[in-house]
Amino acid sequence: MKEKLTVWWDKDGDFLELTIGKPKKGIFVPLEDDILLRIDAITKKPIGIAFLNFSKNFKKKRKIKLPLKLTLERL
Repeated sequence: MKEKLTVWWDKDGDFLELTIGKPKKGIFVPLEDDILLRIDAITKKPIGIAFLNFSKNFKKKRKIKLPLKLTLERL
């Protein structure tokens, strides 16, 4: 089953979150400064990733490696 990717952006809070699949409760685990992996509390599988201070940090155009594999398809 293919899961949808949801993007949520809070401009005022400068917070970007990408969520995989249907919304569900998760736990945020820090990966590095201002980057959090969201995992399912029960299965411990990744269900999203969040970026604090997104516009501030990514103006630097830094590269990060994520512990996720993303496959995109055109609908």
